[in-house]
Amino acid sequence: MGEVKLHGSWASPFSNRVVWALELNGIPYEFVQEDLTKKSPLLLHYNPVYKMIPVLVHGGKAICESSIILEYIDEIWPQKPLLPIDPLDRAAARFWIKFIEDKEATMRRIFVARGEDKEEARRASLEVLRTVEERGLGGGGKFFGGDAINMVDLTYGWIAVWMKVLEEVLDMKLIEGPEFPRLQAWAESFRTAAVIRDHIPDHQKMVIHLRRRREELLLLQSAPS
Repeated sequence: MGEVKLHGSWASPFSNRVVWALELNGIPYEFVQEDLTKKSPLLLHYNPVYKMIPVLVHGGKAICESSIILEYIDEIWPQKPLLPIDPLDRAAARFWIKFIEDKEATMRRIFVARGEDKEEARRASLEVLRTVEERGLGGGGKFFGGDAINMVDLTYGWIAVWMKVLEEVLDMKLIEGPEFPRLQAWAESFRTAAVIRDHIPDHQKMVIHLRRRREELLLLQSAPS
């Protein structure tokens, strides 16, 4: 069905979710590590509009944006469906995917917030997590869709993988608080699933990366305009 390449970065949660989807479906692919400080001519060729990762190249044709890539993988390689078959369950899955995509900017604020803004950003992030805890994870299974990882889990996977790193870098508790038992159980199940566990970046490497990235962004914030 054509050669598969994924242009991405090990440090990108959006690239991570595509890697996990490809691995879940047993799709052979080549991972092309992009240097985001100096974007390659191939990346600019395949994604001239946003000039961003991830980009899936299948048979020489480019598919951009992680959520669209996941949908494409689900349609082209349906051996392990990433979305439920039932229309109502499928709609519910898409709802929760859209929910966290809409809240990503809210969750990102905490990464570069300082002082009173940091506490306000923390409260906003906790409110998002509380909604997922109380409304999104009430089905009784290990994962959002039951006992098998689906597209919702992949989309929320950065919370399971990167949130612990963020907590360490910021020296604060978010998902690890006592009010999130369902999220904690889901995150543990997700991280320890073999196909996910074997494709998670090294924890200390992630900590170093996020600390460096935060310092860079804080310097940019304080630079005179």
